[in-house]
Amino acid sequence: MSDNKIRQALEENPIIASVKDKKGLEEAVNTDCNIIFILNSDIINIASVVNKVKDHNKLAFVHVDLLEGTSNKEISLQFLKENTNADGIISTKAQMVHAARNYGFYTIHRFFLVDSMSFRSIDKQIANSNPHFIEILPGGMSKAIGWVKDKIDTPIIASGLVCDKEDVVTALQAGAVAISSTNNDVWYM
Repeated sequence: MSDNKIRQALEENPIIASVKDKKGLEEAVNTDCNIIFILNSDIINIASVVNKVKDHNKLAFVHVDLLEGTSNKEISLQFLKENTNADGIISTKAQMVHAARNYGFYTIHRFFLVDSMSFRSIDKQIANSNPHFIEILPGGMSKAIGWVKDKIDTPIIASGLVCDKEDVVTALQAGAVAISSTNNDVWYM
């Protein structure tokens, strides 16, 4: 998959619908969001969930750490590659992100910025994972997004606690290229 396809999707609409249940999926596929993050699924239904996203001409990213019935090992990536049409993966684990690139997935390395220690280690983890994007949580911390943007060159997605238009605007102004939210009100902004 080319970087241009993802970048174009985000330029058209920088809001990413993150879904954690069937109801959210049903609504998300009918929004103008071009990308859907699948945050909660299992090995029994992941192929059908991804197919539903793809049937609506949207890009599907699976959070592999939250995929029930699998381990956080490379075999999970092989399973996704052989059994789904997922475009990419999300993981908090550098080794999973790095390995996913070898399977041809578009990759997002998710980081929880909870203190200065997690901020200081982000560049080392990115060097190990080599992701296409990083996802910063909580996304409502525009100052922290700016710090990360000044420190690294990898495009940033702001996520977590992005609840209203002000959160979206300030995160984008701080340097995020996109916003990911499970809040369906945000999907329509």
